[in-house]
Amino acid sequence: MIDVIQDTTRRASLSTAPNLYQYSQYETAPKLAHERSFESLDFTAASTISFPESLDNFRENAKKSNDPSTQLSFVRYLLDSSMKIREDPEQLGIELPPSPPGEGPSTEERKTTMRKLLEAEALRWLKRLASSGVGIGRQPSADAQFMLAEYYGKGLLSLPVDHAKAFNLYVQASKQNHPTATYRAAVCYEVGAGTKKDYNRAVQFYRKAAALSDSHAMHKVALILLYGKLGQRKNLKEGITWLKRASGAADEFHPESLHDLAQCYEKKGGCPVLIPDEHYSFELYARAAQFGFAPSQYRLGSCYEYGLLGCQVDPSNSIKWYSKAAEQGFPDAELALSSWYLSGSHGVLQQSDSDAYLWARKAGERGHAKAEYQVGNYFEIGIGVEASSEEAKRWYARAAGKGHKRASQRLAELKKAGKKQSGRCIVA
Repeated sequence: MIDVIQDTTRRASLSTAPNLYQYSQYETAPKLAHERSFESLDFTAASTISFPESLDNFRENAKKSNDPSTQLSFVRYLLDSSMKIREDPEQLGIELPPSPPGEGPSTEERKTTMRKLLEAEALRWLKRLASSGVGIGRQPSADAQFMLAEYYGKGLLSLPVDHAKAFNLYVQASKQNHPTATYRAAVCYEVGAGTKKDYNRAVQFYRKAAALSDSHAMHKVALILLYGKLGQRKNLKEGITWLKRASGAADEFHPESLHDLAQCYEKKGGCPVLIPDEHYSFELYARAAQFGFAPSQYRLGSCYEYGLLGCQVDPSNSIKWYSKAAEQGFPDAELALSSWYLSGSHGVLQQSDSDAYLWARKAGERGHAKAEYQVGNYFEIGIGVEASSEEAKRWYARAAGKGHKRASQRLAELKKAGKKQSGRCIVA
């Protein structure tokens, strides 16, 4: 099976928390003692209903409600308002005229004070919902537990980073079958964040989250089974089943499963439990590319450049998809664009030595060995940049250090000659 399928645990690690406001059902929630401070901050509201009045109305509705989703919506309102005050208070109809020099707090100080008050209130509500629920005999809110865990994991809202608290909250939310919290608990077990590493428990939680239709978890379980990770035996058939389920739930936030399944359907290096289908493989790559997944965009570029997976050679589409991937900093695509600019394409792309050099340089600066070799070649020949034997040797050395054989060869030849060698530019 193709080895380039990537383990995407890093995309869901504690350092890459998902969108904290992903739950659209958050629509309202409480009022705290410090609310009177808003009137003392000296701002004027441009709208018919001022921000303090809107805040009070929202707060009162939340206090009267026994619906946790309503109160969580208020938490979201508080946090969104804090963000707007930081970025542009006028979004809330708030004007903060500058104070006379030496008189009172500055505009930024007043914004900071307002934000801290809003965030403190949001945190108090969130802790209450996560610990005691709403109404007699009601369970704590799993969504609130998940959100609070995210804040502890990232150290947001003035909370200290506390992975142990985050882990415990994920587990508590998982007991109520919260899919994303269950997935997060699995990640904690796998990497040892807030708890001891335990691969068996990690797999149990990954499987539970997958059964709850968490797309990241379905993809993760697929990778575990396809590669025999985390102490599990390989099971290609079940792994492909999970990969198909994950691809069915793919979207712009997690398109990786489409790309991985596409690789499995390719004839070369595919999966032995699947019948190769290059047209379907291309379709899967195209879906992932439309979602903005750079590796798939690069793959489409190569298909159109070389006529792979049933495609007709199409320079225009090749350059288009390479460009989309390169715009996201995908080094393979940057190097591919370098090659296109080096040759040009009649009626599609004007030949440009300088652009060829610049795109290769971008990829080389990301540590891409093949690009480092190419930059060295450009310096040696003087394509798109002033020829420099010393710069050529420096770039060849970088590529050689990563095991690039041709770079090692050219470096040795230049050192032996002791001077710039002439020759033609070879795109590796």
